[in-house]
Amino acid sequence: MSTAPLIKGPTVLWLLACLLVLTCLLSLGSGAVAISPSQVAAIIGRSVGLSLPWTFEPSQQTILLSIRAPRLLLGLLIGAALAMSGGAIQGLFRNPLADPALIGIASGAALAAVAVIVLQASLPTAVTLSFGPLLLPVAAIGGGFAMTWLVYRLAGRDGSIDVATLLLAGIAINALAGSVTGLLVYIADDDQLRSITFWSLGSLGGASWQTVMLAAPFLALNLLLLPLLATALNALLLGEAEAGHLGFAVARIKTAVVGLVALGVGAAVASSGIIGFVGLVVPHLLRLLIGPDHRWLLPGSALLGALLLLGADVLARTLAAPAEIPIGIITGLLGSPFFLWLLFRQRLMG
Repeated sequence: MSTAPLIKGPTVLWLLACLLVLTCLLSLGSGAVAISPSQVAAIIGRSVGLSLPWTFEPSQQTILLSIRAPRLLLGLLIGAALAMSGGAIQGLFRNPLADPALIGIASGAALAAVAVIVLQASLPTAVTLSFGPLLLPVAAIGGGFAMTWLVYRLAGRDGSIDVATLLLAGIAINALAGSVTGLLVYIADDDQLRSITFWSLGSLGGASWQTVMLAAPFLALNLLLLPLLATALNALLLGEAEAGHLGFAVARIKTAVVGLVALGVGAAVASSGIIGFVGLVVPHLLRLLIGPDHRWLLPGSALLGALLLLGADVLARTLAAPAEIPIGIITGLLGSPFFLWLLFRQRLMG
């Protein structure tokens, strides 16, 4: 399969940035209470001390600033982190069909979250009082890191990480985590099952400024530091031995990539539940357009991932209004056919 770019990287980044701005306006204005772009501008202007000529209702200001703005910001960060993490993992495995879930992050976070939902009544009172509503997201982040550490330890040998072993260990740990999660689901009551089902399908409906403040530092580290490894990931495309001969510390690069991906994906799952296909589809699509150069692929993935997730969130809020469809269903319906097309395309061209 040819990796020659169809469009120059900078051109794609500018186009994606413009589309993302438009999607942000659409996201802020869409919902049970409509808010026009001019009203969005006036409300934001009022919040920073500017007086613009457009009028709006106090209820519109409350909805935009208290509900839609944190939801928008969380969607931007999560979509960007998931997609950029997918691009980095695909570069690390040198496989365009790789996904961050392969190394156990999502399954570990899911297991920890389900455990909190089902077993919260059995936890010490001091724990539940100390964390309060943050208990579930903190547990999910911790679970994602714990599973990633376990996979990483299993794949380590003599101070280096074997990528093939990392992949196989991730598959085994995912299966184990899925089995334990299934056991917890089996013993859950009806109310807990509703929470587990809604959380496991993914949603931005629980977004608040508190959620954003908790997740933003982890997601920001992922988004700021992964692009710094773009040149090293380009070298890894030539092979680990070749990258080592070029002066790159291959073992450290692997550790950094896995750690940053665990940071971003764990925080994303903790904040919004499991949202599939963003980390798989977005970087692969961009690779077809602009080629494999991670200097453009990683930031482009961040922009397109944020764009895709915000668009899916708008559909989730409006297709069945006033009810809300879990966003994981929307991304699955969009991503599954594309993934199948990729498989058939690879088979026909291979």
